[in-house]
Amino acid sequence: MTNARGTAIRDPRQPPSDYVRSVSRALRILESVGESPHGLSVKQIARRSGINLATVYHLVRTLTYEGYLLRRDDATYTIGPAIADRFRQLVTAYRGPHITTMILRDAAQTTGYTHYLAQLIHGRPTVTATAYGPRSPWLDDLIPGFDDAAHAIATGKALLASLTLNQRVHYLNNQGMLRYTPRTLTTAGALENDLAAGQRRGIHLDVNQYRAGIASAAILAVNHRHPDHRIALGCLLPATAGASLSTKRVKAWLTSYAREIPGAETTSTPLYPFHPPVNAATLPRGATTEASLTADRRRLNGIALGRGEAV
Repeated sequence: MTNARGTAIRDPRQPPSDYVRSVSRALRILESVGESPHGLSVKQIARRSGINLATVYHLVRTLTYEGYLLRRDDATYTIGPAIADRFRQLVTAYRGPHITTMILRDAAQTTGYTHYLAQLIHGRPTVTATAYGPRSPWLDDLIPGFDDAAHAIATGKALLASLTLNQRVHYLNNQGMLRYTPRTLTTAGALENDLAAGQRRGIHLDVNQYRAGIASAAILAVNHRHPDHRIALGCLLPATAGASLSTKRVKAWLTSYAREIPGAETTSTPLYPFHPPVNAATLPRGATTEASLTADRRRLNGIALGRGEAV
């Protein structure tokens, strides 16, 4: 779900009774400035945020004093250093035990591919830690705190598959299924079939679904009873990596590293055995039937990475 400015709403429920509008306005100003790398004047901030100009002046001065905005010589404002401080704190909070960081680094150094973890945070699949490898394509979004595109990224799929059907439908109703590439799955039915295929393989994949030329693979490393404690382990691959890699090989090394993650011993049996709907009538409107994905699954079963194709 997005607001009028197109920004994702983290919690679709109604605002609390003690909702503080001045805080909300300050955050909207930070969002507007953050989306404009070249800086904004106060009048531009007012137009983009939809906040009264006089109010913007007051809030901008306060945010600048606190270090959250930076005033430049041309009277425009950019994000300030205090934002970077908060991001470092977020990275530390999400990182988890030191051994988890070491596992990711070892995986990246040994295979040469970027590895990352994701968890369900407030019901949203969220990247929590990343170790970069030189053989993987660069993806700017793959940083701690990234919580979009769960339907188009392998770790998001692994976490969504661990939920019940009702929980997934609730998530999709709130967040939607934005199309990132021509290969992105944009219907609940198509996603359900894709998740079912991933469960049968024991590994979830995406190829060209989030970004052209990029693929990822993931498994559920920790299947804790509490959804927020579940962890998916993924790796980032070039969409042409299938010439030298197979699904089994990628699954084998992910499984090997996943066993070392604290809590992995809870993953032996699924909490919610995955039973996809047998027909489109049981899915939300716009669902895709099983037969329509047969060709895509055939490509996927060869990991499809070698041919640059996607489901």
